[in-house]
Amino acid sequence: MFQFKQFKIEQDRCAMKVGTDGVLLGAWTPLINNPYNILDIGAGTGLIALMLAQRSNAEQIDAIEIDDNAYEQATENFENSPWNDRLHCYHAGLDEFVEEVEEEFDLIVSNPPFYTDDYKSGDELRDNARFEDSLPFEELVEAADFFLSDNGIFSLIVPFKEEEKIVALCQERELFPLKITRVKGTPTSEIKRSLLAFTRIQQTPLVDELIIEISRHQYTPQYIELTKDFYLKM
Repeated sequence: MFQFKQFKIEQDRCAMKVGTDGVLLGAWTPLINNPYNILDIGAGTGLIALMLAQRSNAEQIDAIEIDDNAYEQATENFENSPWNDRLHCYHAGLDEFVEEVEEEFDLIVSNPPFYTDDYKSGDELRDNARFEDSLPFEELVEAADFFLSDNGIFSLIVPFKEEEKIVALCQERELFPLKITRVKGTPTSEIKRSLLAFTRIQQTPLVDELIIEISRHQYTPQYIELTKDFYLKM
């Protein structure tokens, strides 16, 4: 169980546990368009949807999750939260959801499974949660284009080495970068992740860098500022 300031996450049945990527995306995602409704693709524990419920006034927050156990766990985490009237999890794959739902969303978020390398751990559930073959980026971007409202924002976190590919895939669908934040673990380490937000409006994106720690467990002021509304000890 993972306790945040305003909600808790049970995660014993989820392959993908609460991690820095999800917290980063939930805290960083721009809400400048004041979304009425939000879609979280690949809910996992429900962490990102819950963070966005805390941060936003969105009246409807839908999440989709294909894995049975993760779906049940996300649903319970939603029900036990202060925002259970606004949160709903669908047990579906993305292709199924695209076929059945015609709604547009003001914000679409995803912490997609990504290990594009050929390495598999042998734990099938964890691998499915992790590997790009369970949700190809092409399919994710196509769905984002399909569901995104005219003034909507599409926000995701990917390995830095995939950033150019995602930007190119979005460009093909006339989705343009609004904000790009490149994440490093420490000041001297390589860039590990890219936080990306896209809109249908072409503009010069805001590009910056986020460093998580100065040294082990000594967090940067920037990271503390970003996550202090969530982590108990920040």
